[in-house]
Amino acid sequence: MYRTKINDLKKWKSDKARKPLIFIGARQVGKTYLIKDFGQQAYKQVAYINFERPNAPQNLFEVDFDIDRIITVLNAYCKMKITADDTLLVFDEIQAAPKGITALKYFYEDAPHYHIIAAGSLLGVNIHPDESFPVGKVDFMKLYPLSFYEFLLAMGETGIAELVEQRDLENLTFFSAKLIPLLQYYLFTGGMPEVVANFVENRDWQAARKIQNQILTSYRNDFSKHAPKEIVPRINMVWDSIAAQLAKENKKFMYGVIKEGARAKDFELAIQWLVDAGLLHKVYNTSKPNIPLIHYQELSAFKLFLNDVGLLSAMSKLNSQIIAAGDAIFTEFKGALSEQYVFQQLLQAEHFDIFYHTFNGSKYELDFLVQTAQNEIIPIEVKAGENLAAHSFKYFCQTHNPKRAIRTSLANYKEESWLTNVPLYAINTL
Repeated sequence: MYRTKINDLKKWKSDKARKPLIFIGARQVGKTYLIKDFGQQAYKQVAYINFERPNAPQNLFEVDFDIDRIITVLNAYCKMKITADDTLLVFDEIQAAPKGITALKYFYEDAPHYHIIAAGSLLGVNIHPDESFPVGKVDFMKLYPLSFYEFLLAMGETGIAELVEQRDLENLTFFSAKLIPLLQYYLFTGGMPEVVANFVENRDWQAARKIQNQILTSYRNDFSKHAPKEIVPRINMVWDSIAAQLAKENKKFMYGVIKEGARAKDFELAIQWLVDAGLLHKVYNTSKPNIPLIHYQELSAFKLFLNDVGLLSAMSKLNSQIIAAGDAIFTEFKGALSEQYVFQQLLQAEHFDIFYHTFNGSKYELDFLVQTAQNEIIPIEVKAGENLAAHSFKYFCQTHNPKRAIRTSLANYKEESWLTNVPLYAINTL
């Protein structure tokens, strides 16, 4: 299964200023598969150590940080001769090895010729409190579930995917009758690699949903296993409220949806744990559409998005009959899946700062307001169906006259005087 992130891994390998790489992402987004695939393509051998396995040398870094000793132990554990030039060293679930993160600093300072990738699903929440983080001594890379572009490739639609990659919106329009059903499939299956691989092979909706429910169960097990015991009940309450939060007309996170009378101070630690685990993503309201948007973010007003649209579909109990109901999947739950989908594609682009924006005393709201790496601010309106009325969006554009304004919907690509309509299936081209 092709993942575009492999290109970034290849660039990391060839970078003369390469540092040990910390590769992060939520559980089951495909980190281990991708790292091993990259290692097999780019190196003579891969020395793989998963520190969560019972026989793993978890105390490897507690003795000292002598690189020669560490490599000698790993030679024995991996049953190979580790060489700096042609071996990829993989420290998986490194948070399970005390002082493992700290050890990366010494590899950088004392043995930078080694190629090291450290991965962990819960690095953000499970780093040992007595460890010093190697600030400036490591590179970072993040993996998300498959994007719609990657889903197209997995489905064998290489020609259409190439048009997406080339941002050829005009020619993509000719394939809209094929792309809209594929997008319907993606909203149901999402981008978790195991779900997509099973669906590509079997076209079995029930099997896809079963795997999604297993993933959701494994996430819930992580809450109990890794989170502080005192906040586990609140983590579960936040998690269980997400589908209802996103099904509201106003998708701002409301503590009262969790339970009546709930307050921010009761749940902020639980929310942060889920964000640090990569399972939820916060999008803040920005009070002004000015550069830089982060200076105007309102910390008390935010939306919470899930890490995968397919998991949201599963949490919402949508069954496979929704696929047979035409465009209904786009409008169910007030377009919650469509907005989640658009957020997911914007997030994976990794060159947008993503916010939303309320104005005129919160009377109006923009679904997304993003800032590009070139400091351009782009308003984005998500329309779940083909009803393109968007009074608040037009009011914003008339007031602020942005260089670009994007409305994304099921309608075909069209340039208008004040906005561009980008089909939902082509939002990756943004």
